Amino acid sequence: MSYLLAFVGFSALVMLHELGHFWAAKKVGMRVERFSLFFPPHIWKQTRGETEYCIGLIPLGGYVRIMGMNPNEEIPADLAARSYSRMAVNKRIFVIAAGPLMNVLVAFVILFGLFLVVGLSSPSSVVDQTEPGSPAAASLVSGDRLVSVDGVKGDAAVLGRAISKHRCAGTPSDGCAAVTPVRVVIRRNGVDQTLLITPRYDATAKKTRLGFNFAVTREQLGVLDAASRSGSEMGRVAGATLSALSRLVYDPQARKEISGVVGSYEVTRQSFDFDLAQALSVLAIISLSLALINLFPFLPLDGGHIFWAIAEKLRGRPIAYSVMERASAIGFVLVMILFVVGLSNDISRLQGDGFKIR
Repeated sequence: MSYLLAFVGFSALVMLHELGHFWAAKKVGMRVERFSLFFPPHIWKQTRGETEYCIGLIPLGGYVRIMGMNPNEEIPADLAARSYSRMAVNKRIFVIAAGPLMNVLVAFVILFGLFLVVGLSSPSSVVDQTEPGSPAAASLVSGDRLVSVDGVKGDAAVLGRAISKHRCAGTPSDGCAAVTPVRVVIRRNGVDQTLLITPRYDATAKKTRLGFNFAVTREQLGVLDAASRSGSEMGRVAGATLSALSRLVYDPQARKEISGVVGSYEVTRQSFDFDLAQALSVLAIISLSLALINLFPFLPLDGGHIFWAIAEKLRGRPIAYSVMERASAIGFVLVMILFVVGLSNDISRLQGDGFKIR
């Protein structure tokens, strides 16, 4: 089921992005000839009015075909006024920017809904539930507070990393016991106790675990607080995304952190297995990241079209198509390099330690 839900989530992000272009084009009076979810060959087509609606067989994106976007396109004289190339620059910018802005809006709506319904969640260091048959089941009980793990203190993430440092001998297999036990200090009924628990390797999580969940504390938020938190979270994600992309040129570690379509899909899929709220949060982050990347000033990205439209506005006349073609080739190479780096990292993670959702 998680595979289907992740696919539906990704398809929705693509469809809403293209719907932004579609709505804006219709709004300013451009002739939209085709709205396609996914790429050809098409398995479904239906024409309504002047627009052909399609579903493609290759689920790698989608597109809106607007009359006049191709400079070599022959346009009937009676429809010329409605072509993309004949429209005012500000209208073209509006149509192109509407796609990324739709992704920004989607990210905000998802985060706002999560903050409003779920509230502000933060993991505690208290044991919530232990998994039957796990190492933790024989030693920990609900309500135990973890004080430290191997002398390390911190939040749930820090304690989890300390546990996962204990490894099985040789190549790990599902359920294998770590070579050394974890020294866990817990507080139970106001009294500190020291326990030695041997973690086991979880092939799904691709790390050693004791087999318990940390309790989560939730703070209910009002409408204004939820909106403010959503904006702050989007600002944090945008900053982190731009910082990561800017470090690609000089930082090899940054290049290793980039993820592609495969990785984004797998993280979303695993999140649906783990927690619905987390899966929706991941989709919001992906939607916002897609908007930011799409706004980079390189053709064929949306930002490239916006860049050349602004250049035309400042110059006072259209830019030569030959110049845009050369820029498009450079932009395409840059996009493909980013795609290859992301795909390579995704494959390495799938073959190695995974994406560490849990």
